Amino acid sequence: DAAALAALGLHALQHRGQEAAGIVTFDGNQFHGHRAMGHVGDNFGTEAVIQHLPGSSAVAHNRYSTTGETVPRNIQPLFADFESGGFAIAHNGNLTNAGQLRRQLVRRGCLFQSTTDTEVIIPLIAISEFNTVVDRLVDALRQVQGAYSLVAMTNDSVFGVRDPAGVRPLVLGALDGGHILASESCALDIIGAEFVRDIKPGELVLIDAAGIH
Repeated sequence: DAAALAALGLHALQHRGQEAAGIVTFDGNQFHGHRAMGHVGDNFGTEAVIQHLPGSSAVAHNRYSTTGETVPRNIQPLFADFESGGFAIAHNGNLTNAGQLRRQLVRRGCLFQSTTDTEVIIPLIAISEFNTVVDRLVDALRQVQGAYSLVAMTNDSVFGVRDPAGVRPLVLGALDGGHILASESCALDIIGAEFVRDIKPGELVLIDAAGIH
């Protein structure tokens, strides 16, 4: 029920962005995604849409324009295929050095599909010389500057990260043995989840089958 719970969370967070919404799920074998312009209720209000998003893990996002124009290709979560598997990421905030990083990456041959600052994180992960996804993500985030919180999902893990200054909020919740990351606790309230704690400034939380790290 990850997609249904994520959609409810987006309803509670509709005030965070009313331009577009998206959900990406993983069912143990493959990723599924639905992104569209408009409000959450218009895009995720039918059972048919939710049924096309199976899986026990999901990331979701409400968009408002910060960096990048109002076009479908800028709707998050963004998705990429790495050698290690799929990677979906949703981000809130502003990366102040995204333009500089983007120019450097383009000169190295990296391709971009959107005009959002969020996307610079993906090629930074791809070209990192570290081995694991978590180490590559840390390596990428050490190169970006700004105020942000983000969630990401791979084939076997969900990540939550808060910027070192703690400008953008991110909270951890729990429901029926599952773990939830959200930018505000109202997303936990709407699904009856328990608020556990705030993610600390500069903290990266990894959730996998073994629990929280």
